[in-house]
Formats: sequence, structure tokens, C-alpha cells
Amino acid sequence: MSALIYCPFPDAGTAERVGALLLDEKLIACINIGNPIASIFDWDGGRGAGEECPALLKTHADVLENAIARLEDLHPYDAPAILGWPCMAGKATGEWLAGFDGGNSRSDDQQT
Repeated sequence: MSALIYCPFPDAGTAERVGALLLDEKLIACINIGNPIASIFDWDGGRGAGEECPALLKTHADVLENAIARLEDLHPYDAPAILGWPCMAGKATGEWLAGFDGGNSRSDDQQT
């Protein structure tokens, strides 16, 4: 089953750097980085506002928890808003995302 992760970043450059690491680690197949959006929020007892870049990350449900945990480690915010969920995908997308396993796949000659 496919999965999606939504996460805002402070800027597009940070989203690109974090996304590239997650791609290198085979935890995601794609990151879509949006244009800046206005964010208004309550945090630490006060009201805040700022600009963030939303990102939608595509992965496989088998690595969703690991992808979220690693994203949380890499994200520059102290408490990043990271939301992930399994979802249905079209056949081609599902087959594409099925190949992402956090780098845990092994070829036949490596299996014992």
C-alpha cells in the first residue's frame, strides 16, 4: 500500500536538502515542494504567524513509520508538524512506490 507524508518546512531549500537525504536513504520516492504559504498557529501559549513551504512526500506504507521518524530527526523545527497516512494509489504509482523499503531490499545472491 502506498503512503503520503505532509510536512511544512521553513523554506524550499531546507525541504530540498531533507528530501534529498530521504531519497538517498530510500525512505521516499518523491517530494513535492510547494510555493510558500502563510501559517498562523498557537505555540507555547502564544499566537504566531509565518511563511512556510508545504511538502508532500510519497512512499510505501511499509516504511511510513521509519520515514516519519527520520524526517523528524532531519527537520530543523523543534516540533515539526509531520502527518503521514497509508493511502490507495493507482496501479502504476503503487508499483513504483512498492520498490521503496528504506534500503532493506537484497538481491537474490545476498539472501541466505
